[in-house]
Amino acid sequence: MAALISVFFPFSLIFLFLSGLNAVSHQKPGTTNPLNVSHFFNFHENATYQHQGEGHGFPLFSISATTAAARPSFLMNALAKTAKNQANANLSASKGESTGRVSFRYGDTLMVEVMVGTPSQKQRMVLDTGSELSWLHCAHKDSNPPPFDPALSPSYNSVPCNSPVCTQKTADFPVPATCDAKRLCSFIYTYADGTDVEGNLGSDVVTFHPSNPTAAPLRIPGVVLGCASAALPGTPGLMGLNRGALSFVSQLQSVNIPSKFSYCIADRFLSPDSPGLLYFGNSPFAKNLHYTQLFTISLRLPYFNRAAYSVRLQGIKVGNKLLPIPKSVFLPDHTGAGQTMIDSGTQFTFLLGEAYTPLKQEFMQQNRGILKNPMGENFVFQGALDLCYQQPASAPFPQMLSPVTLLFGSSQITLSSHQLLYKIPERSAGDNVAFGRAVYCFTFGNSDLVPVEANIIGNHHQQNLWIEYDVQNSRIGFAPARCNIN
Repeated sequence: MAALISVFFPFSLIFLFLSGLNAVSHQKPGTTNPLNVSHFFNFHENATYQHQGEGHGFPLFSISATTAAARPSFLMNALAKTAKNQANANLSASKGESTGRVSFRYGDTLMVEVMVGTPSQKQRMVLDTGSELSWLHCAHKDSNPPPFDPALSPSYNSVPCNSPVCTQKTADFPVPATCDAKRLCSFIYTYADGTDVEGNLGSDVVTFHPSNPTAAPLRIPGVVLGCASAALPGTPGLMGLNRGALSFVSQLQSVNIPSKFSYCIADRFLSPDSPGLLYFGNSPFAKNLHYTQLFTISLRLPYFNRAAYSVRLQGIKVGNKLLPIPKSVFLPDHTGAGQTMIDSGTQFTFLLGEAYTPLKQEFMQQNRGILKNPMGENFVFQGALDLCYQQPASAPFPQMLSPVTLLFGSSQITLSSHQLLYKIPERSAGDNVAFGRAVYCFTFGNSDLVPVEANIIGNHHQQNLWIEYDVQNSRIGFAPARCNIN
């Protein structure tokens, strides 16, 4: 989700890639470099606990952007074009201008319920593979559930500003941590829409309670969290899951859980009430996964976030046609801009203009017999989805669209109709839609309109995939899966 934009923020985050209902595989399970997703495996909720010694599984739930909890994606905001350097940022500030503000909002977001402190206080946290710091509301009394109150938890400890946690482990924060008047470690995150999250770092026990009554809770003591004294009311907290030193997954080592996590997002079209499952540690479904190594750059570059998850995208097909996009378009440039990344906190997928424009044109051309009445460039959904169609409201969801395939070397992921179109809420269309008509938008957007200097694959294209982020081995694993746990 978000990130500081008041100063120049080096970004990155690496993707994982998309949902494929169909794909081609060429390697054996368990090997690296695959993205081999050739068949679905099924699971139900109880199955996630069959190998309790290997990991810990918990249900996910989601909220819509129409709720008060909707926020701009942290990653999208972090990567939003801001001042090119600190001097420009300071210049804008001196003129009274807000730097890097964008109107981007995501739709559905994935959350998990946790218990924090002793005695436990229930909190909700958005899963965000695009940021490091996990934080909770500690001030707004009108939030639901109520904010976390550290004064009620004897196990809570403030982080002093001279501790290694504050002086060393916050090095990759967009804005370095500082000392407040009480000599406590203070942080501030300024999001691209101009709102702030700020407060102090502390540590406390975090407990997960599986919905399966026979499974033991997962209790993690001493988790470093941000205790936000200033944040937008009505929003959930955030669980940072990138590869940074203070990310939640990095802190699992304190309880001897491997630094890896996985999740499976259910098909929202077929299973709107079953968001999916989150798993920490070794997944019992690992035998179904195929792995690809992360793409990394050791140098510090202004537009590359080394704590992110990334792979090489090498091409895109629409139907059987390979788009004439040079492979260099999918590689980061000398500044780090242009990498392909995954963000669990962004709903849709965004490609830089050099890749998006030929994809949009070919998709329109091949589906012109099925999708009619394009709305034109004056209608842009969520600020970046600029290919939308009006269809009769009584008509079924458009089928038989030419699939879009993302190519990763010898492997590929293919997206079908339900992944390629999104029926937008009627209230979002406003007066732009005639009575009795519905609007469907292409689920790829133009990064240049956001604007961000990256390709970002959102959670809409992660549906019906089991995805494992194996931090300790610098790889990501995939397998198609039926993610409905009802």
